[in-house]
Amino acid sequence: MTSAIDRRTLITDGSEKTSKWPRTTRRQERVRSVLERRQPDLTLILENVHDPHNVSAILRSCDAVGVLQVHAVYSIESPPPGMFARQTSASAAKWVDVVRHDSIAACAAELRGAGLQILATALGQDSRPLHDWDLTRGVALIVGNEMRGVSDEALALADGLVEIPMAGMVQSLNVSVASAVCLYEAFRQRLAVGAYDAPRLPADVLATMEQDWLKR
Repeated sequence: MTSAIDRRTLITDGSEKTSKWPRTTRRQERVRSVLERRQPDLTLILENVHDPHNVSAILRSCDAVGVLQVHAVYSIESPPPGMFARQTSASAAKWVDVVRHDSIAACAAELRGAGLQILATALGQDSRPLHDWDLTRGVALIVGNEMRGVSDEALALADGLVEIPMAGMVQSLNVSVASAVCLYEAFRQRLAVGAYDAPRLPADVLATMEQDWLKR
């Protein structure tokens, strides 16, 4: 553990003030461990998801399975106020970077250019069950608005459609639940191939992020 004096910094007149830096050894080890398991090639695209409770739950699921970044498109709805802020330690937005886009086309183009396949969660004639997809390769999953679902434009841009198997009368899940189901299937597949066994981020990026996270 760091001592109390280690947690102080001198100011110009020689007095001291309390500082969060440096963190305890245990905190540093936890941050490093989490970052070493982040998956830079696994992400979600939130298309006009407007309910703050859904957004919060989705970000928590993303953090839990090691998603590094989430991409948010708000072309119709307004973003939930304050949901992507990092002020509170309980918010998963503090640990999952959110990249904003003005259009689904721009978002898809950027991610496809980075080598990711774009899959949309939707029921349709061409949909394939979630478990049939190889989610160990780079993938961005589009989840849509609570009422309208994934837009026609997003469906047209997608490389494929993902259907979550269901055995009940209701044919759809809440968007945050659907996101969690998809993410944990990706988590399961990636654990099986050892994707979490070694850092996926370059050493210099990992070091920079570690310093940033320790100051949050």
